[in-house]
Amino acid sequence: MRFRFCGDLDCPDWVLAEISILSKLTSVKMKMLCVQVLKSLLGNEIDYEKVYKLTSDAKFESGDVKASIAALTFIMTSAAKYDCEDETLSNELQQLGLPKEHATSLCKSYSDAFHKLQEEFRNQSLRVSKLESVQWRVDYILSSSELKDVSEPSVQVKLQVKNPDNGDVKPVAFTVSAAKFRVLLNELRQAGSMMENLKS
Repeated sequence: MRFRFCGDLDCPDWVLAEISILSKLTSVKMKMLCVQVLKSLLGNEIDYEKVYKLTSDAKFESGDVKASIAALTFIMTSAAKYDCEDETLSNELQQLGLPKEHATSLCKSYSDAFHKLQEEFRNQSLRVSKLESVQWRVDYILSSSELKDVSEPSVQVKLQVKNPDNGDVKPVAFTVSAAKFRVLLNELRQAGSMMENLKS
């Protein structure tokens, strides 16, 4: 069966397994657990102490708590990604065996945070590494043959690349032949030209 919140694909088996575990919670505690998961999706920390208190009545073990958080994270992330409406999500979760009150609680939290979720995912989706600096040099490798010495150039390239998530700068080094370097340079120029055209 295909589900809108899964991008019109089958629901993963592990999520199905977690739905039966989530059903052990009360609908009120389900809503409170959703609030904690949404906090983490929007860039804050989950309060695990609060989560363990919420799930203690249902006698969740540590693995159950983590699996429940993972399932709720998947459901809400995937639903926001595929622009799934809360009513559709509620119906599909009920088809998968989640009680109606639980599905309503989840979907109320999801609906309240829907636009914030999409904005957060949009901001995260286009984060690319930043090129800080480029160093290069040409080396000539001498190889001898019976007839003559042949000089074959190779290009040593070292890039300093900044990670957009934590700001760490890491070196990336590689060696290419002169022919491959010409191809790389040509493709970079084409990409640069395309990017310039997009600006105007």
